[in-house]
Amino acid sequence: MGGTDAKDILGLPKTPLPLSHEKKARPQKESHRKPDGISREVYALTGGVAPLMPSIDVTHLKRPPPPDEKVAWQWLPIKSSARKDDLQLYHWVRVVNGVPPTADYSFAKYNKSVDISKYTDDEYENHLTDPVWTKEETDQLFELCERFDLRFTLIADRFPLSRTLEELKDRYYTVTRALLRARAQSPADLANHPLMKEPYDMTRDRERKRALSMVLSQSRHQEKKDAEILAEAKRITEMRLAARRAAGPDVSGNENIALDKADGGPASPSSNSQLPATAVAPSTLTMADYASTLASLRMVNLKPKVPTKTVCDEHLELRKEILTLLNLQKQLQYKESEGSSQREGSYAAMPDTPKDRVFASEPFSFGGISAEKPIKKEPKRKGPGRQADTPSPAHKRPRKLKASDL
Repeated sequence: MGGTDAKDILGLPKTPLPLSHEKKARPQKESHRKPDGISREVYALTGGVAPLMPSIDVTHLKRPPPPDEKVAWQWLPIKSSARKDDLQLYHWVRVVNGVPPTADYSFAKYNKSVDISKYTDDEYENHLTDPVWTKEETDQLFELCERFDLRFTLIADRFPLSRTLEELKDRYYTVTRALLRARAQSPADLANHPLMKEPYDMTRDRERKRALSMVLSQSRHQEKKDAEILAEAKRITEMRLAARRAAGPDVSGNENIALDKADGGPASPSSNSQLPATAVAPSTLTMADYASTLASLRMVNLKPKVPTKTVCDEHLELRKEILTLLNLQKQLQYKESEGSSQREGSYAAMPDTPKDRVFASEPFSFGGISAEKPIKKEPKRKGPGRQADTPSPAHKRPRKLKASDL
């Protein structure tokens, strides 16, 4: 059944479809021309994408060799300075005009070894004795370190006695530092040596491995929770930075003044020097408290050196307690300032002695001596329904002027 028959059955008009409903022509794919010098199969493996590594120019592939050179590849023995034994190895070697190369093996330069310190019997007896380690164990340790180039995982696996990897590392680095101190002419020669600047710490290494194993054994829920905590901390940090930028240079100036006063440095002269002591004292206290608050916040923002779970929990608890203490100090300072302002206001609003207070003398006797007692003279009270006989001046009519007054 065609489309026109279906339209006749449904009673639809026989109008052609609009252009928008017609099938759109597919865009033609851009054809990439295969470069010369590469077979079709190899080019199909690349998919038309540029190679990650720089390739050889096509002109070099088609360039003929010089006429005076005859190049051939031969299976010949090689000599490598990296090997100390008599093992004979073979390799495909490029031979030009029938003369094999006599240079050292090209990959021998990558053979690097660690310089292991060696000691004598006298040095061991004078500087390297340890009640936990014997000389035979120390000799075996240094032999394995030289053999495996300080790969302590292999050394711990091959060591004949039951020693942990951290104990082996601690013994090796302890002996090496002792030898450096004994052989140095002055302590200044070892000031920049890496083994002296950053000595090995066995306890810290164990804590690091334990923390790493805890991180690697976390579940997805714990990882998601940690990510949320880090995102919230980042948001809070950005809000604080934005608030500091919005505050402008005033905040930085106040911080410098507070730090100078906290350090006991000389304060810069200002207009406050002419104010009374009662007006300058509160601002000085505020600046000192502000400096202590800044120092406390710097202490709160310190990060633990060994971020283990126990250390991080204790650090977070300490931060909460410090922030709580700072909030309580701010509230106490606010209450004290509020109380002082109320006391000053009550002193200013205290009424003076009324002027209509009259003291009358009344004789009285005390021990045979007469004296006068000051009493307050009360004004005459009016009756409940009694009105004043004289009208008030506001209701008094003005007197008419006479001719004699003019």
